[in-house]
Amino acid sequence: MRVTTSVHTSEGGWSQEAVADADWVLYFGAPEALTAERWEEIRARYPKARITGCTTGGEIVGSDVHDGSVVTAAVSFEKTRVSLAETNIGVASDSFAAGTRLAKELATPTLRCLFVLADGTRVNGSELVAGLRSVLGDGVIITGGLAGDGARFGATQVGADALPRIGVIAAVGLHGESLTIGHGSVGGWEVFGPERLVTKSAGSVLYELDGQPALDLYKRYLGKEAEGLPGTALLFPLCLRRSDSREADLVRTVVGVDEATKSMTFAGDIPMGATVQLMRGSKQRLVEGAARAAEDAAHGDSDSLAILVSCIGRKLFLGQTVSDEVEAVCDVLGPKCATLGFYSYGELSPHSATGICELHNQTMTITTLSEAA
Repeated sequence: MRVTTSVHTSEGGWSQEAVADADWVLYFGAPEALTAERWEEIRARYPKARITGCTTGGEIVGSDVHDGSVVTAAVSFEKTRVSLAETNIGVASDSFAAGTRLAKELATPTLRCLFVLADGTRVNGSELVAGLRSVLGDGVIITGGLAGDGARFGATQVGADALPRIGVIAAVGLHGESLTIGHGSVGGWEVFGPERLVTKSAGSVLYELDGQPALDLYKRYLGKEAEGLPGTALLFPLCLRRSDSREADLVRTVVGVDEATKSMTFAGDIPMGATVQLMRGSKQRLVEGAARAAEDAAHGDSDSLAILVSCIGRKLFLGQTVSDEVEAVCDVLGPKCATLGFYSYGELSPHSATGICELHNQTMTITTLSEAA
């Protein structure tokens, strides 16, 4: 397995020569940078490859974080087979069905891993994962992320062997016993304030907590920060507790608010009867969380690729020190591991406590890939 990464900037063009025999090319780019011209360049640079990618809230290559760029990883496998499927989605309520469509197209006895990229504003990530798992079960590792659009929460785009478009979900299937897959997903946020009961919700829309309008309650906690909603909500996610086990907690991030209904829309489901609690971060805890995710995903000293999907909320919180979390990951994974990634609206990975794929928010999520010699 060989991996070559490259970055394109408006000032310097492409930083590396292309690898003509690449089997799979993964790209991430700022919405303004992923033009038709840039896509045609990628296609021409890698004529034999299956090509997937999406828009971002920031691009990661090596130990660096970029804005306004396009980054690529070109992977040449020795034994692993690559398959690709895509589907379109118009509304979030189609997310489960979209997951089943993709899984049915790619399911084979040799399928080991599915890497999924989805429109970050039209997809309910929880339902997408549920649809995938309903076909594949839990024997196939599912990872990936939801495309981003900075902190704007406007249009996000995904591409599957084509120019990135709105409303696309792409899934890459990796087949064969020679493939080794690692994964880790850790946040580093801490809870504060009282626990609240979800008393009214529908899918990913939260209407009431403890019988009170959810948006009003949230605004009281945010104070002046509420003026910047939904963007400022990225700095104060919710801890979602669905059972007595805190080890199975999930983090949920707001992606939209509705002043008329006093509701908040999240990237994944907020079930009725669940308990939620506000969260806040510290830079040290978030960087330590990224390092723990790398420790979970690491698997030896062989040539490998690490795909980093971190939340846009982490990037906004860390600010000028955002590269610290990427550097922490690279320090753990070592020099033989090439890194590529992006800042997302949601992360897909098996939960560290249950081993079952979930939608995560506000985590550093890492997928590592290598082949046995």
